[in-house]
Amino acid sequence: MARFVITGTGTDIGKTVFAAGLTGLLNASYWKPVQTGVADPGPRRDGPWPGSDAAFVHAMTGAPILPEAIILPEPLSPHRAAELAGVTIPDLTPPAADPLVIEGAGGVLVPITREMLSADLFARWGIPVVLVATTGLGTISHTLTALESLRARSCRVHGVAFVGDDNPDNIATIAALGRVRALGRLPRLDPLTPATLSAAMRTHFDPQDFA
Repeated sequence: MARFVITGTGTDIGKTVFAAGLTGLLNASYWKPVQTGVADPGPRRDGPWPGSDAAFVHAMTGAPILPEAIILPEPLSPHRAAELAGVTIPDLTPPAADPLVIEGAGGVLVPITREMLSADLFARWGIPVVLVATTGLGTISHTLTALESLRARSCRVHGVAFVGDDNPDNIATIAALGRVRALGRLPRLDPLTPATLSAAMRTHFDPQDFA
């Protein structure tokens, strides 16, 4: 089965762009269980909500989008966004789709509820985790810390996907010290279009690494 959870070393590092790229590379379905920071416009329509990560992924790939379990208006971690909305995070059992790319909210230790972190959820699912990291200054410590956190919770770490400028020493250092596979590096794309993203993924990542 080609089913992967995509998480990151932090926010705004290119996780959603990579998730879109991997969705296209694998001809997969995409699922974001909890979407924050998007106002609910009313009853669910066909297709993803405007402004959501799912809408971006669909625009980049045309891939099948599986409905979020919950959408919350405040741009905060899921636990706090749910509290402010006066709702409870529902059951987050992954759909049966295969291949499937699941994008987590923010980083490895983002709280889903007051009792459960993202990494706890990933461990419960037992689905291989791809950690997205930057290539620049600070990434060694951030990435090794995230790997330690995932492993401490018995998550299945599949590898690290890097986003950013070429920095072979940082990538090699993380692979060696983190005892982890470097899956590839997605360069910053300008312009970022479906064509440039697809071409970059085919150039810098091997689909067999996700088979």
